[in-house]
Amino acid sequence: MPLVHVNATPDGPTAFGASAPLGPVLRRHLDSTPGPVTLMIHGYKYQPGHPIHCPFGGLFSAEGGRSKRHTSWPRHLGLLRGTATGLGIGFGWAARGSIWTAQDNALTAAAQLTEVIAQIRRHDPTRTIHMIGHSLGGRVALHALRQADEGAVSRVILLAAAAYTHEAESALQSPAGRRCQMLNVISRENDVFDFILESLVRPPVPGDRMLGHGHLRHRNLATLQLDDSRALQALQRIGFRIAAPDRRICHWSPYLRGGVFALYRSVLSGDVPLALLQDILPDAPAPRWSRLMPPLRLSALPPRRRAATSD
Repeated sequence: MPLVHVNATPDGPTAFGASAPLGPVLRRHLDSTPGPVTLMIHGYKYQPGHPIHCPFGGLFSAEGGRSKRHTSWPRHLGLLRGTATGLGIGFGWAARGSIWTAQDNALTAAAQLTEVIAQIRRHDPTRTIHMIGHSLGGRVALHALRQADEGAVSRVILLAAAAYTHEAESALQSPAGRRCQMLNVISRENDVFDFILESLVRPPVPGDRMLGHGHLRHRNLATLQLDDSRALQALQRIGFRIAAPDRRICHWSPYLRGGVFALYRSVLSGDVPLALLQDILPDAPAPRWSRLMPPLRLSALPPRRRAATSD
């Protein structure tokens, strides 16, 4: 199948489970598989080779893993033989341990992901490259984009990215970012996770907030709030029926919600232009905590009792 598993190691990126170095494996798949390359980056708590939490036996496998949370990204993105629309690369990195350790490892992984992108371009300079990352995998993708060469990456999809707004701004202002289109998928279902990260990890600049707030504006960026009924209605009008949210708290809804991968496939292929999403999606996201604590409507209050009066 047109699927490569790459592992970030202390010695650099390697082909996971293969005896050959990454270079020959990558070149062989590039030569045999036309179309764009889609780099998939997992988030926190995964570890290549782990007996339970290996991404290559779950998220990045053809069949998916043992739980619903381990749904197969390559299958839903159309990257398997028979329906293949390009080469899929699952990028694994050491994302277990404390959140501070994983944050640091994300930067190391980003440098190795940049090297994978460089290897692809050295072998095939015209090949289109996309990235899709969830949670801390979004941070890996942003820092790889910031370090990549101009024109190296065409499109990036961030799924509940565990990254600060400044990190995304820096990536979009880099040589590679200025020629890249980015879809930032957020949800108020993820507010608890964003709040915890803001409480534990110092922002790159004072006062910065998580990208999940949805306040970043950039000509190369569209933000989709996945639990906003206005956004879901707008997407339905252009042919994408995405299931309504059924939870107040969920970190994984950007890739578990029914219908989302049909949209992601169309964004990565260019069938749904970024300009169209910028035009139809709501300009401002709902405020933080609005899913846990919906605004109180005055009409829902019980009628006020009039005070008794004496004649």
